[in-house]
Amino acid sequence: MKQTDILLPACDKTGVLLVNLGTPKSFKTKDVRAYLAEFLMDKYVLDVPYLLRLFLVYVLILPFRPKKSAEAYKSIWWKEGSPLMVLSQRLLNACQKKSKYKMALGMRYDSPSIKEGIEALLEQIPSMKKVFLVPLYPHYAMASYETVVEKTKTVLDKHFPELIFESLEPFYNKKPYIDVLSKRIAPYKDKVDYILFSYHGIPVRHLKKRDQTQSHCYQNKSCCNVDSEAHTQCYKHHCVQATYDVVNTLGLDDDKWGISFQSRLGSDPWIEPFTDKTIESLAKKGIKRLAVVCPAFVSDCLETLEEMGEEGKEIFQESGGQHFYLIDCLNTNEEWVDVLVDMIEEKLN
Repeated sequence: MKQTDILLPACDKTGVLLVNLGTPKSFKTKDVRAYLAEFLMDKYVLDVPYLLRLFLVYVLILPFRPKKSAEAYKSIWWKEGSPLMVLSQRLLNACQKKSKYKMALGMRYDSPSIKEGIEALLEQIPSMKKVFLVPLYPHYAMASYETVVEKTKTVLDKHFPELIFESLEPFYNKKPYIDVLSKRIAPYKDKVDYILFSYHGIPVRHLKKRDQTQSHCYQNKSCCNVDSEAHTQCYKHHCVQATYDVVNTLGLDDDKWGISFQSRLGSDPWIEPFTDKTIESLAKKGIKRLAVVCPAFVSDCLETLEEMGEEGKEIFQESGGQHFYLIDCLNTNEEWVDVLVDMIEEKLN
């Protein structure tokens, strides 16, 4: 199944599938283990040969990591369930109220699966001819946007070969998105000494693999600021560009903001600077009031609520900082919902 540029059918022939990362069914160790197994066995996440990936995941990671991760999930779990699932469902409901297109939710890992999301669309639209995929990631990366698109293609080829397919492109540089993200951050501009834009980290090799030129990424220290065809699929460039756009929109002074990357795993080189080290350094340099925003996520999740809201805060305060603020993701902000629906309907119309 390939993306197509053919004329779009009427709204009663097209279903919109919102897809987010996914979450364990509960914070019990067995459910976290099942989730991590599916996540880490994804070749777009752990991009090594299958047998090596199998060894790394089932011998070196799964015997140890699920228990610790389960404790982290438990610390941020809501009465309604996983924050990511609750917020994703709320986003779906909010978008559905404003759109003429029928919508459903799928998750790249665990449930509801992408297949289940497409089945939910077919229940609403028995005559559906087209799936319009909306990966809920502003930036392009192998381990986020790309794996969602490729998984959807695989599911369609195997189970729904009669359906055609198109996807919303990354929107990291779209002005309406930048404006709504800037408004989310604006109340902290005069409240703190420093705003840190913390993005989810990825291995450097992912960037190099998606460099179409094979001669740009990490060839010099300013590669993200030098025009190149490689930027179309460069996660780091997307993060840097989005940050510059927000900083310019808010008029932040150069010494009042920075970029870092969180959630590294393993010993291979990952994008730097690292968020935990940056937070510690800022506190030791005398920053007393710090705000952290995580623009790689549109919905709050483990990486924002626990890794930043709990661990990041602890690092900051133990290193001499005083006031730590975690800026909420866009979640179900009404202006964000309007932006997302507008992007979807502009593409479909």
